[in-house]
Amino acid sequence: MCVDRQVRKPAGCWYRNSIPDHEKLVVPIYGVFEPQISDSDGESFLNTGNSVWYWPQSSFTLPFYSINAAGLRVHKTTAGIFRYLLQIDILLPKSRRKRKMNLKKMVMVLSVAALSTMMAGCSGKQKENYDTGDASLDHTRNEDGIGENELMVVSFGTSYNDNRRLTIGAIEEAMEQAFPDYSVRRGFTSQIIIDRVKSRDQVVIDNVGEALDRAADNGVKRLVIQPTHLMNGLEYHDVVNEVAEYADAFEQVAVGAPLLTSVEDFEQVMKAITEATAEYDEDDTAICFMGHGTEAESNQVYAKLQEMLTAAGYGNYFVGTVEAAPSLDDVLAAVSAGNYKNVVLHPLMIVAGDHANNDMAGEEEGSWKTVFEAAGYEVTCLLHGLGEMEAIQQLFVEHAQAAIDSLS
Repeated sequence: MCVDRQVRKPAGCWYRNSIPDHEKLVVPIYGVFEPQISDSDGESFLNTGNSVWYWPQSSFTLPFYSINAAGLRVHKTTAGIFRYLLQIDILLPKSRRKRKMNLKKMVMVLSVAALSTMMAGCSGKQKENYDTGDASLDHTRNEDGIGENELMVVSFGTSYNDNRRLTIGAIEEAMEQAFPDYSVRRGFTSQIIIDRVKSRDQVVIDNVGEALDRAADNGVKRLVIQPTHLMNGLEYHDVVNEVAEYADAFEQVAVGAPLLTSVEDFEQVMKAITEATAEYDEDDTAICFMGHGTEAESNQVYAKLQEMLTAAGYGNYFVGTVEAAPSLDDVLAAVSAGNYKNVVLHPLMIVAGDHANNDMAGEEEGSWKTVFEAAGYEVTCLLHGLGEMEAIQQLFVEHAQAAIDSLS
């Protein structure tokens, strides 16, 4: 564990030797980088111009640990390797923002080739062979001239152009209509998606750090952040932590709640998804919603939604996840226990991106579609993200309103 601040080169960690110990950044890495120089201790280092980063060549351990002025921080996920390598910015003082942004870009360039396969489940195929739609129709909302009030909508993102416009774009448009006194801007948390859209479509989307820098440079005084995350999980906390590092750049800052926060939120989401699939609600049809899933405690939202659906009389509605519990096997077992002939699949995600198109509706072995077909069911796939539903858009508007009210 990287917890000893007195160790000059802590095992399994990087450290930045150009900042004081009380601000020192420590992040494990995974042998991703080709050593540029090796010293006599068998360690490698990169000279970035402003600082030197060291790491042992045998750094392959989990989970993530990091130290800053606040002390030890542990990240209990293995799925977010790329994300946390890029989250070095939230652990450094604001005064070093420009310098660390150059380092973050360097890390991204060196990492993307080795980690793109690992992260493909969240970010799409490395080589896309499908038409994602016209990227020019999507308003990226990264222009200057913001004014004093900004409402930043933060999303993971998707490289599926049409669906990005119909989901994330629709939520942003709902915000613009609801809050005419605020300039609505966009920030994505997935750098891989940002880079893919830029290289493929020549469309530039700000990441969260760039969007925050833009807000500060434009003299924004009142900043409201509304994430489009489903739950209060790891991604949501990453956003909160990154925004906190910029707090002194604005007079007032507030962060809205994720989609599923209160009991009322669950009830509204349940109403939205059952109304959206009402035409398929027959006795011989199982309607299955596929969420992402997380290792965080917040994964319990899926079980809670299932319980509420069952209690409300929707016994043929089932909720599962791609990467956690309930799993596809759990959902298949639950459906098999009933007398169903048909299965309808629908993503329980804000966007219908790579997970929906491939893990859910893909033709390859192991997708939800092929697994249910192999079990003898007639399968219908509905490729619509939750963000397309007006009720979901309005629920995010309500959360943003609550955040704005908190500034009064």
